[in-house]
Amino acid sequence: MRKISADYIFPIASEPIKNGVITVDDDGVIVETSPPAPLLEKKERGVEYYEGIICPGFVNTHCHLELSHMRAQVSENLGMTGFIKEIITKRSNFSEAEIEQKITTAEAEMIKNGIVAVGDISNNNSTFKQKAKGNLIYHTFIEAFDLNPDKAEEVFENAISLKKQLIELSTLNFELQTSIIPHAPYSVSEKLFELISDEAIKNNSIISIHNQESLGESELFISHSGPMYETFSKMGIDMNRIPKTGLNSLRTTLPKLPASQKILLVHNTYTSEADIKFAENRYKSAIKNPQSAILYWCTCPNANLYIENKLPNYTYFINANAPVTIGTDSLASNWSLSILDELKIITKHYPQIPLQTLLTWATKNGADFLGFNQLGTIEKGKKPGLNLLKNVVGMKLSENTVVQKIV
Repeated sequence: MRKISADYIFPIASEPIKNGVITVDDDGVIVETSPPAPLLEKKERGVEYYEGIICPGFVNTHCHLELSHMRAQVSENLGMTGFIKEIITKRSNFSEAEIEQKITTAEAEMIKNGIVAVGDISNNNSTFKQKAKGNLIYHTFIEAFDLNPDKAEEVFENAISLKKQLIELSTLNFELQTSIIPHAPYSVSEKLFELISDEAIKNNSIISIHNQESLGESELFISHSGPMYETFSKMGIDMNRIPKTGLNSLRTTLPKLPASQKILLVHNTYTSEADIKFAENRYKSAIKNPQSAILYWCTCPNANLYIENKLPNYTYFINANAPVTIGTDSLASNWSLSILDELKIITKHYPQIPLQTLLTWATKNGADFLGFNQLGTIEKGKKPGLNLLKNVVGMKLSENTVVQKIV
C-alpha cells in the first residue's frame, strides 16, 4: 500500500485537487483519493510527496509500432504523397531481427513516457510477440486496404487470419483485443468497406480510420485532381476505382461505415467545422441510443508537422465539444513516442487550451474509446497508472515539462 501526494492531483473525472492524497494498493489499484492535508501530517502518515502534477497514465490511441525501425528514415515535410512513396521504398530494407529489436525498444520508450495503453495499427504480425508479453495494454487494429474489388475477399481473409493469430496469443489472465479496420478513404474498395463494416457489426468492434490528413485526399473525391491523384496515377493505380463524388473524403467515406459502432477518425489535419458538424449529426441521427456509438477524433500533432507541417484547428473541436484523443503515429513520422510531447506541441500553438482539457484528451477519452474502463481516471477501484508531470508553470506545460511514471 502506498500513499502518494503532489502539488496537484488531476483525477480527470473531477476537478484538480490541490495537495490531495492518492492511496494505491500493491497492484496499483486506487483505494481512495483523499482531500488535502498539511504537509507535516502527510509526512507523519508516510505519504510520498512530489512536486508537480499527478495524472492518470497516458493512452496512445494511434500508433504504428511495426514501423519503429523506420525512425529517421523518412524525410520531413514531404507531404502525404512523398511520405507514402518513401515508406514504400524504404520499409523492407531491414532484417526481421532489426525490426523486432526496434519494436521492443519503442515499446520501452512508451512505457518510460507514461503510456499505459495503445491503439496500435498492424498490417502484419511483427508486433504480436511483443504485445503478448503484457507490458502494455493494446487494442490492435488489423488494417486492410486494396482498391481492387476483385481482391477484397482475399485481403479481408488475410486480415481475419492475422486477427486469429493475435487472439491465439491471449491467455486466461490477459486478453489481446483486436478489430479489423479500413486504412483510409482512398485505399479501400467499396466491397472491402462492406466486408469490414459487416465484421464490425457482427463482433461489436470499434473502428479506426485515417481521415483528412492532406488536402490531396479530398481533392481525389471532389474532382479527381491534386497531388495524390497525380502520384497514384503515376504509380499505375487505376484511379477510376476511387469514386468522384464531388464531396470531400470525410463526407464520402462516413456513410460507408456503420453508425452502430464506435469510430475513431485519425489525424483530421484538414477537418473543418462543417465537417465536424456533418459527422456528429450523422451519428446522432443514425442511432436510437446516442450512448451506443460515439464518434471520436484522434490528433497526432507531431506527425502532422513531420509530414504536412500543419496542425488541425483545435478550436473547431473544442467549440463542438467533440471528444478528442491523442496519438503518436509512428517513428517513421515522429521524433518520439511520447504523449507529453504531443501535448506540449498543442500547448505551444494553442496556449488557451486548459491543462485539464489536454489531460482529458490524453487519458480518459482514449480509455473510453478503446473500452479500457480500468484506465483514464483516478477513481476508486481503477488501475490507471500514475504519471508525475514536473516543471509545469502556472498550470501550463512548457518545453521543460517532463513526465515520470510513478505507478
